[in-house]
Amino acid sequence: MQTLKFKTNINCGGCIKSVTPTLNQEAGAGNWQVDTANPDKLLTVSSDKLTAEQVVRAVEDAGFKIQTV
Repeated sequence: MQTLKFKTNINCGGCIKSVTPTLNQEAGAGNWQVDTANPDKLLTVSSDKLTAEQVVRAVEDAGFKIQTV
């Protein structure tokens, strides 16, 4: 299992609610989390299958900014 980390602009519960369906579909429920207390709003994704590019595309499609750490 690899762990991917990203800086995002997902900064509140409403943002997390908006991106949840997309990330649950791509990574699976329980395989991702956003640390909104961190200034970089770190998204951590654990997956054997997803690439960083796939995560970036999914988050951008949900309307958020994201970059690989």
